[in-house]
Amino acid sequence: MRYLEADYRGDEILTAKKGAIGLIALNRPRVLNSLSHDMILDFGKALDAFEADRQVAAVLVTGEGERGLCAGGDIRMFYESGKAGDGRASEFLKAEYRLNARIARFKKPYVVVMDGITMGGGVGISSHGSHRIVTETTKLAMPETGIGFFPDIGATWLLSRASGELGTWMGLSGEAVNGADAITAGFADWYVPQNRVTELLERIAALPAPALGATIASTIRDYTVDGPKGIFTEGREMIDRCFAFDTVEEIIAALEMEKCDLATRTLVAISAKSPTSLKVTLRMLREARRSKDLETCLEREFAGTLQVVKVPDFYEGIRAAIIDKDRNPKWDPATLEDVTPESVAAFFVARDERL
Repeated sequence: MRYLEADYRGDEILTAKKGAIGLIALNRPRVLNSLSHDMILDFGKALDAFEADRQVAAVLVTGEGERGLCAGGDIRMFYESGKAGDGRASEFLKAEYRLNARIARFKKPYVVVMDGITMGGGVGISSHGSHRIVTETTKLAMPETGIGFFPDIGATWLLSRASGELGTWMGLSGEAVNGADAITAGFADWYVPQNRVTELLERIAALPAPALGATIASTIRDYTVDGPKGIFTEGREMIDRCFAFDTVEEIIAALEMEKCDLATRTLVAISAKSPTSLKVTLRMLREARRSKDLETCLEREFAGTLQVVKVPDFYEGIRAAIIDKDRNPKWDPATLEDVTPESVAAFFVARDERL
């Protein structure tokens, strides 16, 4: 959503300056600002320019249109590239993961408004930032297990560091959470009513550059309210209890013992996901807990993506989701019991190709 008026320039990535803020806007609203390779490269160039500009004290990231910040990466391209074996998917992911790491180490305040749909790659360009704002419209998710994939863009680092087992629940179920839950899970920092975001950003833009870095957090806090209750308010104890296990089978067995509605809905959600993806995702999350930094997780995720294009579930997941749109994927293997340890281990093999 366009919160600040300024002299924006660009195509799929719009940039401008307002006061001491460098503005970056994702500009593919018809496809929910899904990230193309060129967008990722241009985003990185914009960060480089704003970091070097002494008149810019902070960066603000938003998405054009009314539906959301960003629905993720260009999975159709990934699908087509994997089928063709042309290497475009690998180059796209290298650029995207490098951008995720770049955002995490950005030297100036990185403010992002995560309203509307913020999923997959949209989480990557937001939740690694330093000042993350959600609103009443926020719908945040890592839905990759539903397309035969696993949470990437550094999400294994974020999910593994969520309080308790909230990240395990998010990663396996792929379910969307609201703004308040995103804060609880550590994916965002402040809840600001959408009708006050423009006023907040105008106030930040009016701050003198020398003072902006030191006062931006307190300025945002002036506009912060408590968000409405979400899934985690009442379901947290059940989630922590059921998702503490290190096998998907044990998690499902624990959920089957529960009598609450959330456990039932979670079982339904998980049962629709790729069995291979579920097992790979859980191992990714447990490995991430033992990892020293985001970059280690990104390297592990990248190695895993090189295996994704070699197995059928990703192609079947994309077919069912965006090609034929029948929402009825036929997973192979079809059951958890048929997913072998060897097939999971193939996603964790060290590769010569690296980020």
